[in-house]
Amino acid sequence: MELLKELTQAWGVSGREKNVRKIIREQVKVMADEVVTDAMGNLIVLKKGNGSPDGKKIMFSAHMDEIGFQVTHIMGDGRVKVCSVGWTWTSSAYNDKVVFQNGTIGVVGCDGPVEEAKNKAQQLYIDIGCDSKEETEKYVQVGDYAGFIGNWYEMKGDKITAKTFDDRAGCYAMIKALEKNDGSGPNDVYYVFSVQEEVGCRGAVTSAERIRPDIGVSIDVSPDHYYPNDLTGANKVGAGVGVTIGNPSAMLDEYLVNEMLACCQENEIPYQRDVMDRGGTDASSINQSGIGVRVAGISIIDRFPHSQSSVISKKDLEATIDLIDKYSKRTFRFEEEW
Repeated sequence: MELLKELTQAWGVSGREKNVRKIIREQVKVMADEVVTDAMGNLIVLKKGNGSPDGKKIMFSAHMDEIGFQVTHIMGDGRVKVCSVGWTWTSSAYNDKVVFQNGTIGVVGCDGPVEEAKNKAQQLYIDIGCDSKEETEKYVQVGDYAGFIGNWYEMKGDKITAKTFDDRAGCYAMIKALEKNDGSGPNDVYYVFSVQEEVGCRGAVTSAERIRPDIGVSIDVSPDHYYPNDLTGANKVGAGVGVTIGNPSAMLDEYLVNEMLACCQENEIPYQRDVMDRGGTDASSINQSGIGVRVAGISIIDRFPHSQSSVISKKDLEATIDLIDKYSKRTFRFEEEW
């Protein structure tokens, strides 16, 4: 788990993912047949199959970026005003620490009661310890990015907490699945570590256009519903890997979903049926690329997502790795209906 810990602690707000990409590239370069970084910053890793005529091009996608803030202006009293990069919770950020790309540490405050901010990041400010605009500008400039600080801790019940399990846990699972891929399966497998998912699944657009896959699979987190929160559903941390059945951003292919369920059952992989009623994943971009791509989704159930203190299960993560590995080696036969 040391690699996952390193990935979670890396700084990589959307559009600034290079630290994360460097860590992943070092891990995958000795295992892959081809490694490419495109103009967007996506890391595209190919492991070729055995050349079977039944082989497909499968694209797995997990995003490297994380949510954060961008500086909009600096006040005369030294406070740093920001906007949100991706979906951030004002109440989660309030009175906690953030770190800028250059290492400057700040504490998040709010103009008035945080309850009245109603999740508007523009109501927040960051205090870096300076008392004037001139002093602050020595360390922070308009346009700079800040990310959360969320240390790694082991918890009871085989669970862990840290920032950015969304989606460094997915990146970790893909790396570990690549380690298991010896090229004996029928499919050419593309492991895409995408950028800018949190601001609109942008990296998956260009990577899917480049690969033109037959099958696209997003690997991302999905929120836990077991404890009360603002969402409703059946997901539970610790109940197995999530096989995505419903996703508001993309309609999952029925055949691919059924094959994934069968894959779990045949290989005794603990799983749960995941339905998201809010949000989306890279599946949406892959689905609508080219002339259309069949898509499915694999989910790591995440409690308290988009915060400094997400919680996931080690057992769920192991099941995720197992599913990616087994699914990538499956033979797929599409039936054409006209």
